[in-house]
Amino acid sequence: MTRIIGGLVGSRKLVSPAKSTRPTSDRIRESIFSSLDSKNAVAGTAVLDLYAGTGALGLEALSRGASSTILVESNKQAAAVCIKNARLIQDGLAEEDHEVSAKVQIQAVQKFLDANSLVFDLVFIDPPYEISNQEVEKNLQSLLGSLSKDALVLVERSARAEAIATEGYELLETKNFGDTAIYWLKPS
Repeated sequence: MTRIIGGLVGSRKLVSPAKSTRPTSDRIRESIFSSLDSKNAVAGTAVLDLYAGTGALGLEALSRGASSTILVESNKQAAAVCIKNARLIQDGLAEEDHEVSAKVQIQAVQKFLDANSLVFDLVFIDPPYEISNQEVEKNLQSLLGSLSKDALVLVERSARAEAIATEGYELLETKNFGDTAIYWLKPS
């Protein structure tokens, strides 16, 4: 069962995804957000969650103080799960007198990036492992113009896959969790 790990609505259960969706595990999300919280990198941020799946990464950020999140998902069933989960978290945060913005965009990631005019402080890119590195690298290049100067971009990939090229970014670190690698990037 996927759930929000911490913040104002910590422990809130999220709607489960279809079997074809691979949500980031609670253990990995807990590690990511522990690191982000220690850097004070979540509070007040505008968050973008690409290949959102359940929306757990972007919604976790809202629970921990982000001001807004956009969840981008092209799969209609997964997007429906994102919509339900966004409502659950927004309602839970409203009960805590904390108003936030959570929007779901049902479209291909690259199409969203090509049309986007918003600026983001924190971005999660968690594509299905079968999405090629070339596609992820194209996403990263298209994203560059939409990042604040101190933005962080976290990319989740298979640890067995070839490392992604990060032109235009500084690779801060790579954290491995078994079969999963998380690349921490910032615009250079």
